[in-house]
Amino acid sequence: MDPGALTSSLAITYVGHATVLLEMDGVRLLTDPLLRRRVGVLIRRGPPPPPAASRDLDAVLVSHAHLDHLDLPSLRLIDRRTPVVAPRGLGALLRRLGFTPLEMEAGGEVEIDGRAPSGDEVRASLTDKDGPPPAVAGAGAARVRIRAVPAAHSGRRHPFAGGSPALGFVVEGGLSVYFAGDTGLFEEMGDVGPVDVAVLPVGGWGPRLPDDHLGPLTAAEALRLLRPAACVPVHWGAVYPPWLPPRLNARWSEWPHAFARHAARLAPEVEVRVLRPGETTVFGRAEGAEAGSGGVGLGEVRAGAAGEETSR
Repeated sequence: MDPGALTSSLAITYVGHATVLLEMDGVRLLTDPLLRRRVGVLIRRGPPPPPAASRDLDAVLVSHAHLDHLDLPSLRLIDRRTPVVAPRGLGALLRRLGFTPLEMEAGGEVEIDGRAPSGDEVRASLTDKDGPPPAVAGAGAARVRIRAVPAAHSGRRHPFAGGSPALGFVVEGGLSVYFAGDTGLFEEMGDVGPVDVAVLPVGGWGPRLPDDHLGPLTAAEALRLLRPAACVPVHWGAVYPPWLPPRLNARWSEWPHAFARHAARLAPEVEVRVLRPGETTVFGRAEGAEAGSGGVGLGEVRAGAAGEETSR
C-alpha cells in the first residue's frame, strides 16, 4: 500500500499482557496498564515496558477490575490528569488515586480529544447511552470515539467484591480497533463489528484456560464473528508464575502462533500480526476504504519502545 494514499494511520504497540498502546491520528490510548515487574504471583519475563508507552496519554482504558488488568501501582506511574475510561463501579477507587474516571456500561460512548504533551486540564462527564457522547477536551484537533461493548468475563476484583462488569472497547477514528480485554466467546460478539483491527487475548497464565478466556482456537472463531481486516493477538508472553515448568513456558509462548494457524483456516481473509512484547505495528486506511473492508495495510513492524523508528 502506498503510504501517500493513506487517509489515517493506527500504530499498535504490544507492551505486554493486556497492555497495548494505541496511537490513532495523534490520539494516544493505553489499555489495562501493567507497567511493573511483578503483579500478585506473576513476574514479567522479557523486556520491561517502554517508558514512552505511559507518557503523554490522552486516556487510559480499563477493561475490568482483576489485579492483572487494574494494577494500582502501575496507574500511579501515569499523569493524574489523564482520564480513565472504566466499567461502572470503579469510579471511587480511581478517584482515590487522583484520576478523573469515566464510568461506562456496555452501549455507552465517550469522545476523547488529543491533547498537548504538557497536558491540559481535562473535562470529563459520564456517558449517556440515550444521548450524544460527552467529550473529554484537550488541546489537539484529533478526536476518537470510544464505545463500550460487552465481555463474557467476571469483572469482580476478588471473589467477594461487589459487582462491576467486564467490558471491551471499540475505538473509532480514522480507523476502528476493538480491544477485547478479557473475554470468552459469546454470540453477540458479531454485533461489535465491523472493525478494521481486533486486539484479542489468546492465552492466560494458569494451567488451563477457563471458559471466560479466549484461547488460540476460540479467538480464531471470534474472527468469524467480528470480521476485522486484521488482528493482533495479546495476553501472552509477558507475565508468568515463577514456578512455571519449562514445558508450560514453551507451550504458552506458542499460543499466538497456534492462533495464527487456526485463523488461517477459519478466517483466511483476516491478516494476523504477531507482536512480541515491545514491538509496534502500523496500519493505514486507503482512501475510500470502509471499516472492515480490507482496505487496511502498511504492514511495518518496529522493534523497541513506542515511538522509536527502528525497523526489522
